[in-house]
Amino acid sequence: MNQIVNMVIRLVMRKLLNKGIDAGFDRAAQMRSGKTADKPQLDDDGNHIHTRTTEQELRANKRAGRKRNQQSRQAKQAVKAIRRLNKF
Repeated sequence: MNQIVNMVIRLVMRKLLNKGIDAGFDRAAQMRSGKTADKPQLDDDGNHIHTRTTEQELRANKRAGRKRNQQSRQAKQAVKAIRRLNKF
């Protein structure tokens, strides 16, 4: 019984610690970039207010998506190459 309690306590503490670390890194990244994360705008009832995106923003988002895809593809290729090298 004692082992189960210890296991549950360790699990909960690890999750809390990781959440705190993640929040700290997010906060540090925001401070480094010089801007804070945009908080969602809410109306009087607490519902999210959706703002219209302009054509320029849509193009920028599409361009950023392509860049992320390209970066993920390059990362996958690098991992494959490393795995091939580690076989020997």
